Amino acid sequence: MQVGVFIPINNNGWLISENSPQYMPSFDLNKAIALKAEAHGLDFLLSMIKLRGFGGKTEFWEYGLESFTLMAGLAAVTDRIKIYATCPTLLIPPAFAARMCNTIDSISHGRFGLNLITGWQRPEYSQMGMWPGDEHFRNRYDMLSEYAHILRELWATGVSDYKGSYYQMDDCRVRPKPEGDIKLICAGSSDAGLAFSAQYADYAFCLGKGVNTPKAFAFNNERLALATEKTGRDVSVFVLVMVIAAETDEQAMEKWIHYREGVDHDAVAWLGEQGAADKTSTTTNVRQLADKESAVNLNMGTLVGSYESIARMLDEMAEVPNTGGVLLTFDDFLEGVEAFGTRIQPLMKSRQKR
Repeated sequence: MQVGVFIPINNNGWLISENSPQYMPSFDLNKAIALKAEAHGLDFLLSMIKLRGFGGKTEFWEYGLESFTLMAGLAAVTDRIKIYATCPTLLIPPAFAARMCNTIDSISHGRFGLNLITGWQRPEYSQMGMWPGDEHFRNRYDMLSEYAHILRELWATGVSDYKGSYYQMDDCRVRPKPEGDIKLICAGSSDAGLAFSAQYADYAFCLGKGVNTPKAFAFNNERLALATEKTGRDVSVFVLVMVIAAETDEQAMEKWIHYREGVDHDAVAWLGEQGAADKTSTTTNVRQLADKESAVNLNMGTLVGSYESIARMLDEMAEVPNTGGVLLTFDDFLEGVEAFGTRIQPLMKSRQKR
């Protein structure tokens, strides 16, 4: 099972709490995390892109870096680990995105991959006059399918003359072609999102669910398997989970309770409002992120426990068919990656080759 780190490109990581570690994003912080992850044999790094935060007392995600340029910098200072940027497809035309990817592919010597997002939070784009209207919620995966087709065509041949409903290529040329096999990731969990991943992606992201329920995400794997039966492609699942570890289960749970007690209610309210804007589907990652039940860490699956307990639960996740990997977040990233590499990974049966 692959293990990656969802690096903190925005302030305060993935805990919407006044009691969690408070920090600003920087290249130096993410470089330190990247070098630790590579030294401990982790497989990949991925950064998201967020263009507007949720406000509140913590000004959650109001401060953020840009994904392509950050990952280009990390590609230059690492040697082995895979590097994924996230592309906001409403803002970057596919041919230009292909050229940016080819550039980071060159910097990394074939270690680059791309996460494609359609855009779900209207104010990210309306603030700069780039929101295409709420009909985008209905047609976004049609648009993304054309986008991915053009990317694949340009990477394979260097040329595209594709004519679609959303994009028109006119003998478009993007060269040199990448030296690596640029993998595509999509985090869509609606039926349309999974259909897209089954047709175009290499990995489909899903959110873990609950606290210390490591296999609760398995229904996503089953849904993806049904979608790939129609396309005949091999697409596996990457699961997003938060790890809160300590010497004992009790100490780890104390931290988790402390973070929950400090939840930033105003920021969580903003998240809920934005998550409800898409009326087209109820089976989306966004709906889960915005659920009030545990919005303090965006309702991602949360593993809380001793190093031994975390290792056991991650191994349980690896047992779910078609789980390609996990994408980890931590309450404290520098401490978390170090603890994973030195205290958790050595105990994992699914990582013994590392």
